[in-house]
Amino acid sequence: MKIISWNVNGLRSVIGKGLCDFIKKGNFDIVMLQEVKTDTVPVSLLDLGYEAYMIPSHKKGYSGTLTLTRKAPLSVKYGIEDDGFDSESRVVTIETDWFYAVNVYFPNSRRDLSRLDFKMKFDGEFEKFVQNLRRKKPVLIGGDFNVAHTELDIARPKDNENNAGFTAQERRWMDRFLEMGYLDTYRMFVREGGHYTWWTYRANARERNIGWRIDYLVASEEMKDGVKDAGILGNVKGSDHAPIYVDILV
Repeated sequence: MKIISWNVNGLRSVIGKGLCDFIKKGNFDIVMLQEVKTDTVPVSLLDLGYEAYMIPSHKKGYSGTLTLTRKAPLSVKYGIEDDGFDSESRVVTIETDWFYAVNVYFPNSRRDLSRLDFKMKFDGEFEKFVQNLRRKKPVLIGGDFNVAHTELDIARPKDNENNAGFTAQERRWMDRFLEMGYLDTYRMFVREGGHYTWWTYRANARERNIGWRIDYLVASEEMKDGVKDAGILGNVKGSDHAPIYVDILV
């Protein structure tokens, strides 16, 4: 199975920039999109032959996650069963024959860190949610985690110490989460730094590769032997994020 995750930063905008052609050419089995910023699935996506499952934006131009799958899932869950977080339209989970595919858009702790506490609480509740799923089947999580895990995942670590997305609290949570038996699939294949998934629109950051790796496909350890490849599609434009992918033998 080939699976992608992409924070599209506005679904209708990225459709206008070639999303449908990209999906058709990629022939992906599961497509996980974040920050769709809409409450309806455009017909052009439905025409691609996928089943579509979306938790729409709860307010105009904000959040929203959408999962497309070639095969109808065994079950679908919207949210993480916590009203305080589920009102922000952040998680869609589909159950396949072999695993749960969790599509997630983590909160941003904001420049002034005014939402850091909110994000840390979300991290903890999300952790409980996927651990409960994992008791039944392996779990594959795709999405924008809104944290650069290590200094290898950010172009200018010293300049960004304690900035949103690179605070000690956020990074420690990612450490702990992975230590619970989850694999950053990209790091199974690429060890060096300099590879990113998000770039600010300012100062030609993408052209200069001044970026952050904040988008991940994370697999529970039970899936390790099936993970055959993972990467970043850095040349695919249309958003301030790049799509990421994983190939899994099931």
